[in-house]
Amino acid sequence: MKNRSLTFKFTLMFAAFTLLTLTISSLLSYANQINLYKEQREESIRYVASYLEEVLTSDGDDFAWWQEFFVKNYKDLNVPYNFGANEIQQARHKYENLFSKAFPGKILGIDVSFSELPKEIKAAYTIYKHEYYLDKFEQACKRFKLAYVEYLIPDSNTGQIMYALDALRDEKIVNGKKYIELGITVPHSLDDHKTEWEAWTSGIQPTGYDTFDNEFGKTYAYYMPLYIGTQKLGLIGVEVFISAVNKGILHATIRQMLMISGVLILFMVFLLFIIRSKFIRKLIILQNAIDEYSKTKKTEIAETLLKDVTNKDEISTIIAKFAEMIYKLETYMKHLVKTRQDLQVSQKRVQEMSELATKDALTGIRNKTGYDKEVKRIEWEMSAGLQDIGVAMIDLNFLKRINDTYGHDKGNMAIISLCKIVCNIFEHSPVFRIGGDEFVAILKGHDLIHINELTTEFNRQLKELQDNPHLEYWEKTSAAIGYAIFNPETDASYDNIFKRADAEMYKNKKAMKAVRED
Repeated sequence: MKNRSLTFKFTLMFAAFTLLTLTISSLLSYANQINLYKEQREESIRYVASYLEEVLTSDGDDFAWWQEFFVKNYKDLNVPYNFGANEIQQARHKYENLFSKAFPGKILGIDVSFSELPKEIKAAYTIYKHEYYLDKFEQACKRFKLAYVEYLIPDSNTGQIMYALDALRDEKIVNGKKYIELGITVPHSLDDHKTEWEAWTSGIQPTGYDTFDNEFGKTYAYYMPLYIGTQKLGLIGVEVFISAVNKGILHATIRQMLMISGVLILFMVFLLFIIRSKFIRKLIILQNAIDEYSKTKKTEIAETLLKDVTNKDEISTIIAKFAEMIYKLETYMKHLVKTRQDLQVSQKRVQEMSELATKDALTGIRNKTGYDKEVKRIEWEMSAGLQDIGVAMIDLNFLKRINDTYGHDKGNMAIISLCKIVCNIFEHSPVFRIGGDEFVAILKGHDLIHINELTTEFNRQLKELQDNPHLEYWEKTSAAIGYAIFNPETDASYDNIFKRADAEMYKNKKAMKAVRED
């Protein structure tokens, strides 16, 4: 009876081990199947985003026209809350009738530009296109069993996102009728929407996803920048359920678990037959110790185990080694926790010091220290063969006059205003404030290729401010700009490029009759 009792207890221990093994193997198998399913879903949402991109860009500039008018006039547009294929056709006929009456025999985009249309026709066109695009978005959402699809228009300056096309309609009531609430704009923080802002600021499709836990359940979102020609207009967003798995995954996991279970039971019976008479008691002790340590993590368990080590057979050696492992693990965990805490403190201090050293307190962009670090990095890259590089120098005019006449707070406002314009113009390049009224943009990629157009746009924006009669003197931002692009025949270093850009800027300043007086 005693042997049967010990065998029964050992069987329970082995059954627990078997159950643990089954659980781990089942979870691993299930996780593998889930990962495979997620990969399939990721491929699916990429396809959906590409499909929606094709829908929005298939008619050339139509979508750009729609967005241009929508953004400026969405508050005055009334899109019916409930509409289908018939209503979309009716909206189209309304627009076409208005257009044909105003421009008989003409074709939009060929004979007549969108800007020439009267506001009434633009509104009819925008409502028809809104219904058409939104219908396509909602069909894609249903067809591919997605959580959500939307078209977003981000604003990098304010950190806000406009939901221009929203598959989840919100309603508003106008004169007793239901219409779609348009242009809903909400703040999206960088911490919660990293991939979304990465897609917008970089202008390319990101490799990651944003994960949310909201009214749709747990989802992850994929974003694709939308371009019409070379113009970046917004983001196509697609959200999919993470937890939506195929039932076959669960069934396959159960079948696999049953097969492993049968093998383990046969092995258990054979093992019990061999060791029950000699090793059963110590195994029960070891089992109980393992179970207790897994629950409590108490080092006293090791002391108890060592009391039962009376000889040097195989199981006694295992017990002694397990007790030794508990002591070492306890020591290691204490050391690991302390090391981690020290590392976190050090990393935080280094990060804080680095940010303070390179950040300009007034404008928030990198300062002269940050600029010097960037120059060293670029010089290293140039020595390795980098040639696609340029420098734009920007200098604020009349800062001393503003400070002396209106006060330094107004001068600071002028500096901040110029900084915003420079950052917006050169949005693909790093911008630095290297002096009181001097800014440098290190030109790369898109900005380097389009530097002539960007310089023209910079001067246009400044002229628009200067011609505005409603602005104060310090608000009429005036600045000179000059740029230079790396020439392998004449530029031996980055400093050569910088000096040529500075000379061009100063030449521009003299032409503006704003020779430095500060």
